[in-house]
Amino acid sequence: MNRLFAVALPALIWMLVASENPASAQSAPESRPVPQGQFKVTDIQLQGLQRVSAGTVFNAMPVNVGDVLGTVEMQSLTRLLFSSGYFDDITMLRDGGVLIVRVVERPAIESIQLDGNKALKTEDLMQSLSEAGLSEGEIFKQATLEHIGIQLERTYFAQGRYDAIIDTNIVNLPRNRVSIRIEIDEGSSSGVRHLNIVGNTVFTQKELLSRLELSYPTWFSFIQGNDKYSREKMQGDLETLESYYQNRGYVEFDARSVQVSVTPDKKSVYITVNVHEGDLYVVDNVELVGEISDVDPDLVERLFLVRKGDLFNRAAVTATEDRIVDAFGNSGYTFANASGVPEVKEGGLVDVKFVVESGKRAYVRRISFAGNAVTQDEVLRREMRQIEGGWASNQAIERSKVRLDQLGYFEPESVSVETRSVPGTDDQVDVDFSVEEIPTGNINAQVAYSAGPGLLLSLGFRQENIAGTGNRLGASISWSDYQKAASFDFNDPYFTADGISRGYNLYVRKTNYHAINLARFSTDAYGGGINFDFPVGEEQRLQFGLLAEQTTLTQGILVSDEIADFVSQAGEEFLNVKGLGLWSKATLNHPIFPTAGGRYRLGGLVAIPGSDLEFYRLTYSAERYFPLGRGFAIGLRSELGYGGVYGDTETYPFYEHFYAGGFGSVRGYEKSSLGPRVRDRTYGRSEGRPFGGNLLVEAGVELVFPLPFGDRFRGIRSVYFIDAGNVFNTECPETSTLCLGFDAEEIRGATGIGLTWLSRMGPMNFALSLPINDKPNDEVERFAFELGYTF
Repeated sequence: MNRLFAVALPALIWMLVASENPASAQSAPESRPVPQGQFKVTDIQLQGLQRVSAGTVFNAMPVNVGDVLGTVEMQSLTRLLFSSGYFDDITMLRDGGVLIVRVVERPAIESIQLDGNKALKTEDLMQSLSEAGLSEGEIFKQATLEHIGIQLERTYFAQGRYDAIIDTNIVNLPRNRVSIRIEIDEGSSSGVRHLNIVGNTVFTQKELLSRLELSYPTWFSFIQGNDKYSREKMQGDLETLESYYQNRGYVEFDARSVQVSVTPDKKSVYITVNVHEGDLYVVDNVELVGEISDVDPDLVERLFLVRKGDLFNRAAVTATEDRIVDAFGNSGYTFANASGVPEVKEGGLVDVKFVVESGKRAYVRRISFAGNAVTQDEVLRREMRQIEGGWASNQAIERSKVRLDQLGYFEPESVSVETRSVPGTDDQVDVDFSVEEIPTGNINAQVAYSAGPGLLLSLGFRQENIAGTGNRLGASISWSDYQKAASFDFNDPYFTADGISRGYNLYVRKTNYHAINLARFSTDAYGGGINFDFPVGEEQRLQFGLLAEQTTLTQGILVSDEIADFVSQAGEEFLNVKGLGLWSKATLNHPIFPTAGGRYRLGGLVAIPGSDLEFYRLTYSAERYFPLGRGFAIGLRSELGYGGVYGDTETYPFYEHFYAGGFGSVRGYEKSSLGPRVRDRTYGRSEGRPFGGNLLVEAGVELVFPLPFGDRFRGIRSVYFIDAGNVFNTECPETSTLCLGFDAEEIRGATGIGLTWLSRMGPMNFALSLPINDKPNDEVERFAFELGYTF
C-alpha cells in the first residue's frame, strides 16, 4: 500500500501542475535527456586569475551556459586554453552543472636586462623583444624567449659574428613575477680570408674586387673595417657587381650563387661568388607605353636618358624612371609608377619599354602640420607652394618643405613630409608636414675683461619668431671702453599677403676705435631707417631702403696724418641720408647648417646728393655648398667690397672702412687686425695700428664632416677650413708708409678646424687655426670662440 502511494502521489502532482501550466506541458517533450557521462553547463566559474582577464579566457574557450560537455570536450577546452600561452597549469572540474576552470597563470615580466651588447643598440634589441611579445608587464612565455635567443644569434651571424653566444637567465620574484637577464657575448667579426669571383671573363678579378666593400686585409683595414664579413656588406657587394655589369651593357648579368664557408675557429670566412656575365647588348628601340592620361607623351619622351645605339645602362634606365615619375607627379598623378623593362632580342640588341601607370589625378584635401608648438599654423601655411584643393604636385610639395627648412625655426633636416591617400577615395591625398622646433629667441649676455677693450658689458635680445607669428624683433645695449651702443629693429616678413616685408631700425652708437688698438679716433652716431623687401620668384629678393644718420667725428691725441687730413678737408660732423639696395638669392637647404644650395648677395649703399659726404659702397658675397653624401659637404664662399666717392667729396670716409680678420672673415688672425695701418704722429707704435681699407677681398673653402656621435648631436657642425683674404686701400697718400695698396702677395691665409654648436646657451663658435703666411707684425689668434645664451 505504501509503495503504491509513493508512486501515485508524484504522478498526481505532475498532472495537477500540467493542467495549471499548459506551456510547460507542451515544452517538456522537446527537452532531450543528457547522455550518460556528460552534463549540461548551468554556470562557469574561473579560479586562479590574477592578471589575465576573464574575457580573455572566455574568448579562448568556446563554451556557453546550456552547452553539453563530456570528457572529450573538456580535454579539448583544456588544449585551447593552453595554446593561448597564458597558463602553466589548467584543471577542469564540475560541481553538478557548474563547470569550474582552475588555472595557474604564467608569471608577469618585471624587468628585462641586456648585458654585453655593443654592436647592436639596446634600444633596437628591446624593440625587437617587444614586437615578439617580451616586454615589461607582459605575460612571460618560455617558448617566446627561446625563439628570441635563436633570432638574436641569427642576427649576429648575419654580421659575421659566428662565435656570438646568447644566454638567458630567468629569476623568479615574489607575487608571480620574473626578471629576465639576457647575457650576450658578441664575439668578433669574422675576417675575409679569401674572396673569389668565378665565371668572369670580361672584367678581371682585380678590377671587380676593387669595386667591392669587402676585401682582403690591408694596412688600412683596421680603420675601414672592410675585411670584416657581414651579410649586409655581401648583399651590397652583389648589387654593386650587378650595377657594374648592367651599366656597361650586360643586361643578363646574374650573381647566381654565393658560398660562405666558416673556418673551424669561426674567425675567418672563405667567399666564392659565381656569376653569369651574359652578352653585350646595344639599345635598339625605346618606347613609352601604358596609361599616360593627359600628360603630353612628347614631353615625357624628351626626359629619356636611354637612346637608340647606346650600350644598355641600368643607371640611365633608373634615372629615366625617376624623371618620368616626377613629371607625372608634378601634374597631379602622385601615385604614378614607371618601370623600364628591357626586352632582349637577337643580334645583341635590346628594346627598352617604359611602362607607365599614371593612376588617377590626386587632389590635396588637407595640409596639416605637427610639431609646431610655438609657431602658428598660419606662418607655416603661407610658405606653402602646394595649395589645398588643387592637384598634388611633387615639385610644389618639395618646394614647400624647402621653404619651411629655410625659416630657421626648426632643427636641421628635421622637416619631413608625408603624402597619404584619403581613406575611401582614390583621387584625394592629405599632405602632412612634421617639424621639430628649436629656440628662436636669443639673449647674448657678456661680462669680460681684456687688455684691449677693458671691461665689456653687453646684453642683446633677438627673437626670430615673435609669439609664433614669424615677425622678427631685436634690441641690444653694450658698454665698454671701445663702444657704447643701443639698437632696435623690427621686421614683418609678410607686410603684404604676397610676401613684401617691411622693417625699421633705430640705433645710437659711440665708438672709440683706439680702445681696441685701431687708429686714434672715435665717432658718435645715431640714426634710423626703413626698408622694404620684394620677392622675385621663389629664390630671389630685392630690398630698398633709406637710412638717415648723424655722425660726429672726434680726433684723438697725436692722430695720424690720414685722419688729420680728412678732418681738415671734410670737417667733424656729417648728416648723411643713405639709399640702400640689395639683391639676394637663396637656395640653401638650411639657413644655419646648409649642405646644399647657395646664397648670393649684391648690395649697394650711396649717400644721396645733398648729404654732407657723397660716397658709396658696393658689396658682393657668395656661398655655395655641394653635398658629398654620408654627412660630408664642400662649402665655398667669397666676399668682395669696394668704397668710393663722388661729387665734392675727395676722400673716402675712413670710419666706413672694411676690416678683415676673425670669425666670418679670416680665422687665425685677431678680429679686424689685417690690412692697412696708420702710425701716430710722434711716438706711436712703429708697426702702426689697423686702419681698414676701402677694398675687401676674401674667400674660403670648408669641408663639412660628421662627428662620430651620429644623430645624438644634430646641433653640432664640424668643418675643416681654409680662409684667405685682406683689406686694401686704393687711395694711399704719398706720405703714408704703412698704407697697403692692392697686392695679391699680401693676401693672408689660415687653415684649421671649426666647430659650431647650437647649444642651449646659444650659438657657440670655436676655431683652432694655423696661419699659413703670417708676417711679423700680424696679430695671430690660434684659438678663438664666441658664445651666447638661448631660451
